[in-house]
Amino acid sequence: MSFNLGEVLAHTLSPDQHIREEATKHLEVASKDNFPAYVVLLCQELANEQAQPHIRTAAGLALKNTLVAREEHRKEELTQRWLAIDPNNKAQVKQAVLNTLASPDLKAGSVAAQVISAIAAIEVPRAQWPDLIKILLDNITNTNSTNLKQSTLQAIGFICETIDPEILATQANQILTAVVTGARKEEPSNEVRYAAITALHNSLEFVRENFEREGERNYIMQVVCEATQSTEVQVQTAAFECLVRIMQLYYDKMGFYMEQALFKLTIFGMNHEEEKVSLQAVEFWSTVCEEEIEIAIEAAEAVEFGEQPERFSHNFARIALPQIIPVLLNLLTKQEEDADEDEWNIAMAAATCLSLFAQCVENDIVSLVIPFVEGHIRNPDWRFREASVMAFGSILNGPAAQLLEPLVAQAFPVLLELMNDQVVQVKDTAAWTLGRVCDSLIECIKPDVHLNSLVSALVQGLTDSPRIVSNCCWSLMTLSEQLGDDPDADTYALSPYFEGVITALMRITDTSNNEANARTSAYEAISTLVTTSARDCLPIISQLSVAILDRLDATIAQQNQIIGIDEKNNHLELQSNLCAVLTNISRKVGKEIAAISDRIMTTMIQLLNNSGKQSTILEDIFLCVSAITTSLEGDFARYLESFSPFLYSALQNHEEHQLCSIAVGLIGDVCRALGEQVLPYCDTFMTLLVQNLQSSVLHRNVKPNILSCFGDIALAIGGNYEAYVNVSMGMLQQACSMTVVQTNSYDMIDYINQLREGIIEAYVGITQGLKSGDKVALLLPHLEHIFAFMGMVYSDSERTESITRSMIGLLGDLSEAFPGGQIKQLLSASWIATCLKEGRSSRHSSAATREVAKWAREMVKRASS
Repeated sequence: MSFNLGEVLAHTLSPDQHIREEATKHLEVASKDNFPAYVVLLCQELANEQAQPHIRTAAGLALKNTLVAREEHRKEELTQRWLAIDPNNKAQVKQAVLNTLASPDLKAGSVAAQVISAIAAIEVPRAQWPDLIKILLDNITNTNSTNLKQSTLQAIGFICETIDPEILATQANQILTAVVTGARKEEPSNEVRYAAITALHNSLEFVRENFEREGERNYIMQVVCEATQSTEVQVQTAAFECLVRIMQLYYDKMGFYMEQALFKLTIFGMNHEEEKVSLQAVEFWSTVCEEEIEIAIEAAEAVEFGEQPERFSHNFARIALPQIIPVLLNLLTKQEEDADEDEWNIAMAAATCLSLFAQCVENDIVSLVIPFVEGHIRNPDWRFREASVMAFGSILNGPAAQLLEPLVAQAFPVLLELMNDQVVQVKDTAAWTLGRVCDSLIECIKPDVHLNSLVSALVQGLTDSPRIVSNCCWSLMTLSEQLGDDPDADTYALSPYFEGVITALMRITDTSNNEANARTSAYEAISTLVTTSARDCLPIISQLSVAILDRLDATIAQQNQIIGIDEKNNHLELQSNLCAVLTNISRKVGKEIAAISDRIMTTMIQLLNNSGKQSTILEDIFLCVSAITTSLEGDFARYLESFSPFLYSALQNHEEHQLCSIAVGLIGDVCRALGEQVLPYCDTFMTLLVQNLQSSVLHRNVKPNILSCFGDIALAIGGNYEAYVNVSMGMLQQACSMTVVQTNSYDMIDYINQLREGIIEAYVGITQGLKSGDKVALLLPHLEHIFAFMGMVYSDSERTESITRSMIGLLGDLSEAFPGGQIKQLLSASWIATCLKEGRSSRHSSAATREVAKWAREMVKRASS
């Protein structure tokens, strides 16, 4: 390779964007020209002790980036590229990065640890590099080099984080021994101890067997608890992080340790002067509450179904309440005057924890918090004033409404008064707390008593600083959501205020910036008010639609004047917000949108013409067109010819899978709206959908929707679907075979269920469509496979109720389509009677499932007689 690698790597770190981009391109070209030579050069640069530290770091990061990617298809490409390298080259790279772990340059050692983890993620699951873990463990036990120990422990931590725990389970004992040894208080190096505790944190998931053994568990807990008392802040912080993870994974085993140590240690940690430590100690109690909330939900579900709960609560939160709540209340007063609201701090963490305690222990928290609120809500020190309001707002979700109602009634006038406080933080929290009242305790808001003063205060807040505007917008949203529970009502409590609120919100949105997300919050509030409003607000919504469209057209006119990335992103966000409001207006007014639909579609097509394939606004445009389609039904046909090229383009945009998924859904909307009018477009639709199913680039989550879309097309065009029966049945058969997978992965189980649901929905639509066109006989050659697929799905204990209901519906549709005994033999399978009985009488079945099962049973009976 005829270039100076060190110089190019240095340029990747340049503050000059142009130089950085050129250097990155140079590396990409080198990577493509001769990948094996490229990675060898990079590893040599990383291992070179004579090279400058920043060059070594850049080489290591470039090497890691040849091995890892977020997108699945890209990840697979990089994996195959690495596996294709000559074994000698791979061995050279691996030896170089292993040697670099001992480097005096700790940054080089740390980057080498990342590279080792990246290679391990590819090779270890394929039973390659079998001696890796042994080599790493020897590094820890057979050396006095602090740097080698530290970097090796980092490598082990990264490996534990990236590789499936089941793959490493056979080496769990050796890994655990090594990391616990490094984490002990006897370890002289705090850096090694920190790396060891971090590695322990990452390995906790696959040492489950060790945690089952009391002696080993005691030793691990002792080492972690001792680390919380270290004088080194990063060691303490990592130890508390470890305790958080242990509580998540091994809650059931924590009773003894809570009594003996954890309770006192975490109170000590919460009061620590270093915020990093106190944040993790607070997070520990948040985790306790989350676990106990989950256990309570599981127990309630078990009672509902007459079963024994699998887990029982130790009630740690309830027992600790008197000691923990005062600490949290004190931490609420630790606000920073100029705090960035996007930056997590101890006051925020304490408020979140308090909220979780309220959900967990419910009524028991009220008597411990209210004296603090009453004692400080008028405190001259703004920190105590704000903390008291935050404490009150944080406990509104959990305790019984009857207990909170008199307290809210008492606090309400004070909260309104605090909306005019001199301190912005107090006003901000008062606005948020009013939103919490609207969200959780709407019954406390008496329209004739409170609504006028509440709406006035929130609208007044819209003229304040951007962060207060955002909370006032949220409060108005929740208020409208709670009061507008019937969107078809003639009027609702906010109707008298609707025009004034919309006008105030539109005034907020008429700004060029989006500080504190205020403009976006205002548009979201407008959308919610539109969605939840009553019929008497429709004239105002009609005026609003024209105003929004005017603004959207103005943004198109300004497009060529936009310069700079930030300005462009701000402009695109504004256009997205405007499209979202138009979407909600269209859904609300239904067919009435026809009055301006020509103008809307003209604007949407202009936006599409101005947008690139990766533009963030594309999804919002398609969602808006989807709403127009649903509202106009058959009248949308006049727009399809000019819009369809953009729809085709989105379907072919496999890299942008969210957009592609929306486009697939839009085909379904078009089919439902247009019926047989969609026929001229179906050849292209089917061709593109089949290509998408065969694509290795398109994200797998889009594919269930594509299969379901076959059913939408069939329902729309009826007997004309004959032209697509064989190709769609072939694709469905392939998809069926992909769902026969043995797995314990929740993600994979969820995906398989989505795929099965998509397949069943396709079969339902195709059956009904062909039946409506008297072409149902075309299904006969495929019925045996369809029934075999349903039998396989029924035998899977992981199937959802939704799948069961869809499958019962398909049984009914097939029986109705073939009433003359043609499928009598197929319907005699024993699982069918069992499935129908389960649908009708299982306590797990919803009313909808029972109804479908009752109908399907009649259809099956007729088809079997």
